[in-house]
Amino acid sequence: MLQRLNTIRYTYIKSHLYGLFLTTVTLLAILLSIHVLFQPTWLSAFSIFIFLILYIFLAFFFSVYVGFKSSGDMKTRMDYLSVLIAQLSRGNYSSRVYDNSDDEIARIGLELNELGEKMQSQVKSLQRMADEKSEYAKSAHKAATIEERQRLARDLHDVVSQQLFALTMMSQASLRLFDGSPEQAKEQVKEIAETALKAQTEMRALLLHLRPVHLSGEPLQIGIHNLVEELKQKCQIQFVIEIEEISDLSETTEDHLFRIVQESLSNILRHAGATEVTLDIMERNQELFLHVADNGKGFDLETDQQKKTSYGLKTMKERSEEIGGTFAIKSKQGEGTHIDIRIPL
Repeated sequence: MLQRLNTIRYTYIKSHLYGLFLTTVTLLAILLSIHVLFQPTWLSAFSIFIFLILYIFLAFFFSVYVGFKSSGDMKTRMDYLSVLIAQLSRGNYSSRVYDNSDDEIARIGLELNELGEKMQSQVKSLQRMADEKSEYAKSAHKAATIEERQRLARDLHDVVSQQLFALTMMSQASLRLFDGSPEQAKEQVKEIAETALKAQTEMRALLLHLRPVHLSGEPLQIGIHNLVEELKQKCQIQFVIEIEEISDLSETTEDHLFRIVQESLSNILRHAGATEVTLDIMERNQELFLHVADNGKGFDLETDQQKKTSYGLKTMKERSEEIGGTFAIKSKQGEGTHIDIRIPL
């Protein structure tokens, strides 16, 4: 209720009521001054009282009515500006507002239109730069391959190698416990099974990165379906896939989208512990929407800064921005993670 009283319409009404108050005080002061100084017979205290009551009563309704009606056009124009700002913030840079007036609000609308045009041209420049960058990347393919191998080697050493070493140590300890303490040995074997499962999941996620960086001439739709079919054979995750066929996508955009999907699935395998993954790619209002969701463990975006700034999420965000898109992530403990990417076409 208090928020509604701060709107433009109620501000207009309050300004009219404030004018009514000042006019009433001024009239009262004039009439009382005449009554005291000249004491005319026609101007009594009673007539002053009746006049002011009637004036306040009529002027109050006129003030409310005029304030409400006169603010209607202003409110409509401000709503148009608000909608335009919301569209620009969502990445819809082709939105425009048209106002033929010659006042401050019309000038603000014109400046917002110019801002939208500049942002739209910047998106095109980003996409053009991404295409150029793709050409440079192809020429530096060998160096990128070496760097990827080094990263995978570090991951194998830091995670899988340590888990295998732990398996070896726990297995040796279990053998020594079988005769003297079978119950403790049983618990040790359970830990071995859990560690082996973690190592297996980590290895599958690392193997996912060994797929080709590019789609190798395949359309995006077929490339993602092949990737998902390969994962279905290796892990117990149910996939819900809906990919529309989108024409006129550049090779660079398709490659970036493919790598984003690849990185998101790798993160799900390594960290989420999910049993179901949803993947949607669709086109709406000259924009491409990519949505990836899982029902895994999730994490708290407010407190878990390590995951929020992880290598995988950072890479997906950078790839989205390179082709002029926006990257958003939602996650909550025990409720999974949702990734949404919007790219202007």
